[in-house]
Amino acid sequence: MMGCCGYGWYGTSGWIAGILNLIVIAGVIIGFVLLAIWAIRRAGKASGGSTAKQESKTLSPIEIARLRYARGEINREQYQELLSDLE
Repeated sequence: MMGCCGYGWYGTSGWIAGILNLIVIAGVIIGFVLLAIWAIRRAGKASGGSTAKQESKTLSPIEIARLRYARGEINREQYQELLSDLE
């Protein structure tokens, strides 16, 4: 006797339970996708972003001073002082 008393397969809560079930499942799937995206981005930053440590391995000290001046990390006086010290 399927559908006894006109309530359908889910019982008295019928459509409400079905919709809530879909919302919960969609939330779990979206949560896993966001977690995967976060983990991939974090792994990418840890393994090989453009950092000052990596640049210092391949650049000369004068080139590093030029980059720091271009980024605004040091002012003109500090840049000229660095150049005079390095030459």
